[in-house]
Amino acid sequence: MTVRVTWVQPEDLVGHELRQAAEDGRDARAVARRWYEAGGAPAPERAGASTPPAPELRTLAERLLDELALLESPLEKDEPTELAAIRAACPDWPAPRPDAPPVSRDRLHAAWLGRAAGCLLGKPVEKLPLDGIRALARATGNWPLTTWFTAENLPAPLAATYPWNRRSAPNSLAENIDGMPEDDDLNYPLLTVLLLQRYGPSFTTGDLARLWLDELPAGRTFTAERIAYRNLLDGIEPPHTARCRNPFREWIGAQIRADVHGWTHPGDPSAAAEQAHRDAVLSHTANGVYGAMFTAAALAEAAGGESDVHACLAAGLRVVPPRSRFAHAVLLGVETARSSAGFDTVADRLHAEYGRYHWVHVLPNAALLAAALTHADGDFSLSICRAVSGGWDTDSNGATAGSLAGLLAGAPSLLPDRWTTPLKNRLASSVPGFDSIGFDELAEQTHRLTQKEALCP
Repeated sequence: MTVRVTWVQPEDLVGHELRQAAEDGRDARAVARRWYEAGGAPAPERAGASTPPAPELRTLAERLLDELALLESPLEKDEPTELAAIRAACPDWPAPRPDAPPVSRDRLHAAWLGRAAGCLLGKPVEKLPLDGIRALARATGNWPLTTWFTAENLPAPLAATYPWNRRSAPNSLAENIDGMPEDDDLNYPLLTVLLLQRYGPSFTTGDLARLWLDELPAGRTFTAERIAYRNLLDGIEPPHTARCRNPFREWIGAQIRADVHGWTHPGDPSAAAEQAHRDAVLSHTANGVYGAMFTAAALAEAAGGESDVHACLAAGLRVVPPRSRFAHAVLLGVETARSSAGFDTVADRLHAEYGRYHWVHVLPNAALLAAALTHADGDFSLSICRAVSGGWDTDSNGATAGSLAGLLAGAPSLLPDRWTTPLKNRLASSVPGFDSIGFDELAEQTHRLTQKEALCP
């Protein structure tokens, strides 16, 4: 039997790195010609491995990946990765807030519930094209999206054309939900809680690497995180773990790890962004890092309880280099949402602009997230439904939208029952010590991390 591990095979990574080179302005035409003349395949559009596998190309693939890493990007000066350079590029970097307001357990409880509900809403349609998401929802009377997806009364031909996510449908369709199932969008916030409990807010990227090796099952990692994990096992140290043969370094993975960094710095986007940066550079660079910093800063602003959703998005932008593609994506999302009454029109425009990117890349998802939150204007249900109905990385976008909208709501009682009751105050996870934990207990543990006496382990 041949064991083929997705997201790490060199012969699969070349196509993704060629795509990344085209996106960041590197001239990789000579490398691409050699790859395709040898029979190499382009990047798989949705899966993590090519079909059929081509192990005979592995030696060439490894050589070409190293050659691609030597090509300089003309965008690097506008899209730095080092924190000092990022701060220097941000003229409106927020001032530190030593007197930041406290955050309540109720607000954190609502954030955890919001993240779970938004993630769960997006799980069954993850990887589906936008047309498929719309068709499935319309066929069951759920468009515009207002509640969970369902397979009940769904015409068989449509179900065959747009199959639900294979792993998620058994536990994320309305008729199947029984608590919150495991998902990497929840596993990573749990790991951040562990990280802060063990090492405090002054943790290093090396501390995070040790935590991953100790507590994160390798099979529960994907894309950039799986590459970084493999690099750690190969003896490569951070931040080189983010760059070595890692064509996914500007995808969405670091962004889904950022929530707790924001939640535990209420009213202090600067500190939240800096903490998220130390986390992100284990596996990501440039725009991939900005996704984490933007999210942490926006959530920190929301956790302060003094701002609306639009001020939160503005706070997130203040920690992102303004000439970066990430900043442009967020601004385009906000502007498109403000100029369009119907969200279908918003999503169509963003897909026309970013359709060339992989569905897990951070840029299209950043534009969609910003558009969904802007268009929903702080309403919880609209926030997660807009984020999921726009496609791409549906569960991740739903999770982040739910996190911010939950913080803004301020308490579990202010979230609609249809989203919280099916969660049954129970989260499944493979992170040690957290399986079947209640969201109320998670709120308590997270709240302790915001207390000054708990900041040093």
